[in-house]
Amino acid sequence: MIKILFLCHGNICRSTMAEFVMKELVRRAGRDDIFIESAALHTDEIGSDTHRGTRAKLTEMGIPFTKRAAWLITPAKAREYDLLIGMDSYNLADLKRLVYPEDLPKVRKLLSYAGETRDIADPWYTGNFDATYDDVLAGCTGLLESLR
Repeated sequence: MIKILFLCHGNICRSTMAEFVMKELVRRAGRDDIFIESAALHTDEIGSDTHRGTRAKLTEMGIPFTKRAAWLITPAKAREYDLLIGMDSYNLADLKRLVYPEDLPKVRKLLSYAGETRDIADPWYTGNFDATYDDVLAGCTGLLESLR
């Protein structure tokens, strides 16, 4: 079983979008050997459900999602995953400070799987859930391809 954890600042916009997009891509690919979750790197939104803009975009794109509560990653919990995937450079910096040194090789930026070095913009600030979805889909598609 491959365990993937998507992370962003509050775990209500980008990382949850990546979680549900990846779950759907994995389902469509017939893979039952990949476990996917998402978590927060900061406490701002702990306990909050997925942002309404993310839910609206997932609904528009036919991506199923469930009610959930944002939760905060810890070094011990991070150890349980094979891949720790952040959405931007700030997420990567936070992850690199948080995880145990031996877990650093698990840390990647999502768009790196699409051959990009740029960040996925946070729609909490931009309001552009369409652009975020396009980037998340590109990253998740590349990630799934890398796992074949």
